[in-house]
Amino acid sequence: MTTAALIVAAGKGVRAGTDIPKQFVALCGRPLVAHSHAAFAAHPGIDQILFVIADGQADALHNALQDPNADPARSVSRIDHVTGGAERRESVRAGLEVLADRGVTRVLIHDAARPFLPPAVIDALLTALDRAPGAVPALPVADTLARGDHRLGENVPRGGLHRIQTPQAFHLDAILAAHRAWPAEEEATDDAQMLRRAGHDVILVPGDPMLDKITHPADFAAAQARHRAALVSRSAMGFDVHRFDAGAQLWLGGVRIPHDRGLSGHSDADVALHAITDALLGAVGAGDIGMHFPPGDPKWRGAASAQFLEHAAHLVDAAGGVIDFIDLTLICEAPKIGPHRDAIRASIAALLNLKVQQVSVKATTTERLGFTGRGEGMAAQAIATVRVPE
Repeated sequence: MTTAALIVAAGKGVRAGTDIPKQFVALCGRPLVAHSHAAFAAHPGIDQILFVIADGQADALHNALQDPNADPARSVSRIDHVTGGAERRESVRAGLEVLADRGVTRVLIHDAARPFLPPAVIDALLTALDRAPGAVPALPVADTLARGDHRLGENVPRGGLHRIQTPQAFHLDAILAAHRAWPAEEEATDDAQMLRRAGHDVILVPGDPMLDKITHPADFAAAQARHRAALVSRSAMGFDVHRFDAGAQLWLGGVRIPHDRGLSGHSDADVALHAITDALLGAVGAGDIGMHFPPGDPKWRGAASAQFLEHAAHLVDAAGGVIDFIDLTLICEAPKIGPHRDAIRASIAALLNLKVQQVSVKATTTERLGFTGRGEGMAAQAIATVRVPE
């Protein structure tokens, strides 16, 4: 058997209130459509993935699926897709016809507007296809249901009622036959109802609240909250050292500090931001600052270290992570950090789009021991606490 995932991403997303189709809007660090693609690509039961997109969306799809952490030489060169129709039913059929020509035997049809796809749901659907030609994830209705317009009407019994989600799984020959037989003038609520009307059984498997669909503007915030609740916490440390230079300016945490000497380095030598940058890179397993900004590269000579920090924060975001807290310790005999502490905290918070309360800045000395004790340079140690997908 060959199993394909058919991701339907041809809509305009008008109700979402976004400037671009919602499937290409960023959610938790990556475009909406990239989340479900990653889930299917990582599942061993899925052999191929086909997108259905609207005419003219090929470039947007290609860009949405590029990994910002990947080597450019290994970027995705071609995204398998087909152009859909004016209605969802037409788009799905276009994809099914292509998959049938390829000899695919089972298909999971999924809406790109349901980004967070648990592997357990895919497992349950594939297992169910051994017993029936169709299966769908479903959640029991828990709320009270009632009829009415502007006034409350009679209650509707909720026993046996379910909310149906995607992906919906099918034997491809059965669902394609149901699509081909469907009246052209009639729209279908979903593919499972088409298969059921054709006389086939459709099994219900446990759905997941993570699969709730994004339709309206408020749904983006709700989806982000669901995603963040499933993250795990990591902490990573960064450490940096620079020597003093009488001809340089002193920058700490993005703030210029009045002092008779600055720090020597290829960039602006902001020891504080360098340490935080390494801590953030470590939290998402993205190497160290030297890998991203080689000190031998002339384009970084004299560069503001704020761009290094913002790059690291972008990689955390692209990994679906959330920065929770930054703890920075500056180690030096002079200058005194206390008078500048609040400005440094505010600067770091602004660069990382955090509240000031999420940034701690401390200072200490080495009791005149070592190179910092002799006033030869300054060191910084930072710990970043980040939540990332498990």
